[in-house]
Amino acid sequence: MAECITLKKSNCKNCYKCIRHCPVKSIRFSANQAHIIGDECILCGHCLVVCPQNAKEINSEREKAKVLIQSGAPVYASLAPSFIANYGGAGIEAMREAIMKLGFKGVEETAIGATIVKREYERLIKEEKRDIVISSCCHSVNLLIQKYFPATLPYLADVLSPMQAHCSELKKRHPDCKTVFIGPCVSKKNEAEKYGDLVDAVLTFEELSQWLADERIEIQKSCDSSDESRARFFPTTGGILKTMALDAPDYSYLAIDGVENCIAALKDIESGKAHNCFIEMSACVGSCIGGPSMENRSVVRDYAAVSDYAGRKDFEVAQPSSQTLRKHFEVIDKHVVMPTETELASVLRQMGKNRKEDELNCGSCGYNTCREKAIAILQGKAEISMCLPFLKDKAESFSDSIVNNTPNGIIVLNDKLEVQQINRVAMQITNLRSEMDILGEQVVRILNPRVFMQVLQTGRSVHNQRVNLIEYKRYVEQTVVLDSASKLLICIMRDVTDEEKARSDKEEMNRRTVETADKVVDKQMRIVQEIASLLGETAAETKIALTKLKDSIQNE
Repeated sequence: MAECITLKKSNCKNCYKCIRHCPVKSIRFSANQAHIIGDECILCGHCLVVCPQNAKEINSEREKAKVLIQSGAPVYASLAPSFIANYGGAGIEAMREAIMKLGFKGVEETAIGATIVKREYERLIKEEKRDIVISSCCHSVNLLIQKYFPATLPYLADVLSPMQAHCSELKKRHPDCKTVFIGPCVSKKNEAEKYGDLVDAVLTFEELSQWLADERIEIQKSCDSSDESRARFFPTTGGILKTMALDAPDYSYLAIDGVENCIAALKDIESGKAHNCFIEMSACVGSCIGGPSMENRSVVRDYAAVSDYAGRKDFEVAQPSSQTLRKHFEVIDKHVVMPTETELASVLRQMGKNRKEDELNCGSCGYNTCREKAIAILQGKAEISMCLPFLKDKAESFSDSIVNNTPNGIIVLNDKLEVQQINRVAMQITNLRSEMDILGEQVVRILNPRVFMQVLQTGRSVHNQRVNLIEYKRYVEQTVVLDSASKLLICIMRDVTDEEKARSDKEEMNRRTVETADKVVDKQMRIVQEIASLLGETAAETKIALTKLKDSIQNE
């Protein structure tokens, strides 16, 4: 299943956009990379469309089509009716001319098969009088029912898709031919592979355009017309209904597009809320003209293109027997094991969801609820780190732990010099009882703002500036740094009051020692002078020695 879509790992940037848009959450994340889960995927292609890095791509079958052509067998193309919207201005004749230059024997409209299919839908309603009939044209819808709503499988029309019906018709008319479907859909590749040999290869419009470009073949902008082409409405929302009679008594006809709306309708059917109705279901919003391989999407313009090109009558085609149009659908097991409540509770706690009110159900991880995310973790599809509130709380908790346990005071200001954060040590330094006394207020209430204004104006940080906070009877060694990206000023204060007191005490001790030395020198000099006459030159030597002693003490 997943082989239809591959992942370019170098492009996957761990943005989770694909899982947020995946309607069935069939994407697994491992080592920060997205992986499509084939058993669960319905191949709607939404992940292809929304991926901002083009990390997901459709496996091309161009080479397969080329091999079919080179085999010598006649190869016919079945061209989806949405081509008129994708290749604006080019009718079937212009498309036929261009595609046949690639080596195809012939090109016909898939809408011929659509005519066959809609007639069989009408027969099911009138002759078999089924309670509910769900159209089976969209393979993604079929997969959705087979994998996620097996209880509604009996209501899915057991009829070939237009692609299959047309290719079957081509092979009846050309027994030895090979068929290649060309359209806007990814899931058709899987449908062709899964159901026999009716369709030998599938190309998307993107693949066809690239092939034509490589061969330097241009599509002429000429549009033909035909009144016998009502089935060309099929690729639009409600397009199947536009081709049907809609005349069954007491019967309702509905058109539903988008996987989310289809899921809601299937839930109603499961619960018994719907009866006596035909439901046209399309996985893509806007139906096939909103397909993942449409190259230039515009719902209004594309619908207008289809509407203008479609006729008012059916194609002239012989209706095959109902038996040859039968298609068997089976339930597809996703092989998913549901965790126990105990296991769920354990994972929720790891995600920081200890109480029901902790479950924010914000959807940032891609899952609708925290419980769905926990289930995905236990199934190996998701990682705890995908929970952004959890990561934010964890980062803030880690940051707060550092800020509140550092021996330094920390104050964070915005560019208006308003206090945004202050830790316990900074509150002790500034004699604050509560952070609420200063948060949101100007820093001038507690500190001289001059240094902050200087750093804000110059952009140059100030490091290890010793400041005397006279009003607090403290000395601090202050560092102020500007975070330009967030326009925040971070002030780090190291309390050096004890160091400053020790230095002051040492200076006082040295001063007193010098004074004592001066007194000793003076006293000794007086004694020396009294005995100078007796000692002669000894007096001068004593003075020199004592002077050196004094200088030595002062230098300390």
